[in-house]
Amino acid sequence: MRTVIFDLDGTLADTSGDLLAAANACFIGLGHGPQLGPDDAGTALRGGRAMLRLGFSRLGGATEAQIDAQYPVLLRAYAENIDTHTTLYPGAVDAVKPLRGNGIKVGICTNKPEGLAETLMRNLGVRDLFASLIGADTLSVRKPDPAPFHEAVARAGGDSRRALLVGDSDTDHKTARAANVPSVLVTFGPAGGDMAALQPDALLPHFADLPDLADQLLR
Repeated sequence: MRTVIFDLDGTLADTSGDLLAAANACFIGLGHGPQLGPDDAGTALRGGRAMLRLGFSRLGGATEAQIDAQYPVLLRAYAENIDTHTTLYPGAVDAVKPLRGNGIKVGICTNKPEGLAETLMRNLGVRDLFASLIGADTLSVRKPDPAPFHEAVARAGGDSRRALLVGDSDTDHKTARAANVPSVLVTFGPAGGDMAALQPDALLPHFADLPDLADQLLR
């Protein structure tokens, strides 16, 4: 069965605003002002520790132990306000529905913790569109290891020999290469201008192009 697996942050949804707010809550709690702003959206989509490192660098730096200590604080702050600013990218839902209508299985493979990803997708009202959701802590490994991708395909009822990964980062590109499947990278996210240099199998400027692109790559 043909399968399309999506990354979440920066691919299906722009989660950067809520992620940045959660990181800033850490700095405020430590007695500092907010250290991150909208221009740091690309860092936000690389994960919580990346945001903490950047923010602490603006305060003179921090040890990994200090960053590790703040990471649970960030996760709690994020869980409490997970969808205040987050929105699905235009056309995402309209692209998933025809894939399903064409008999293509769809799922999610993200490096966001599974519980947070489940909550976000339910809050956005689209969890039922996806047959599987694998998070950073679902297995003992995470992307770019290919195992989470293969698990997402399997739980969706698909076959990795006829699957592809839609993402927005070098991590997603590496995951697709490790899984020996086509890599489709979106160009509308914060790092969209950098995607061509990775030489994926396809670039995706608009979700409206995905159904036809998936049909071509999965023949």
